[in-house]
Amino acid sequence: MSKRLIMIKADGSVSVHADDRAYKPLNWMSPPCRLEVLPAEDSDGPEVAEVWQVRGTSGETLRIGLGEVFADVTDELGADPGLVKDGVEAHLQALLAENPETLGAGLRLVQREYATPIGPVDLLLRSADGGYAAVEVKRRGEIDGVEQLTRYLELLRRDPLLGHVEGIFAAQLIKPQARTLAVDRGIACVVVDYDGLRGLDHAEERLF
Repeated sequence: MSKRLIMIKADGSVSVHADDRAYKPLNWMSPPCRLEVLPAEDSDGPEVAEVWQVRGTSGETLRIGLGEVFADVTDELGADPGLVKDGVEAHLQALLAENPETLGAGLRLVQREYATPIGPVDLLLRSADGGYAAVEVKRRGEIDGVEQLTRYLELLRRDPLLGHVEGIFAAQLIKPQARTLAVDRGIACVVVDYDGLRGLDHAEERLF
């Protein structure tokens, strides 16, 4: 027995949460399912006052023994307007498209979401000397992002109209393993200041 948060959502799902993790419940039953409140049985123990029994369509059963209820709150959340995240990769990509010189002096935008046979590369830029650079944009730069850019570069470099294409891996944070792999493959790494690009952070105003 322990204090738990039990959530019953409008879709019928039931989840049991502890106080030591951000999102994953200790146990849960996905909808469609049916909740019944039953009297406790001798096998449940003397501390259990009642049992919430949740049955799913697959035949699985979740039994929750309740000893004491500290709060019982019902709140209608209403229609879900959807989640809007600030600072997602699309926002970062748009800001870099508007400010390509952040990634290197003299760079200018050719196209966002430049198509390749295996998907679009985030940005295709051109340098002052006429060369091209393919940019993969991530919020958190990890090895899989470097691998993704490597595959794009292999295909782009086969295009005779582009010739040799440089690679730039841009992220707000680049993990050391990803940086090592990128450097080994001749890909430049650029750590991007998202707030600085938005004009919310000014280096000259910082104390340190």
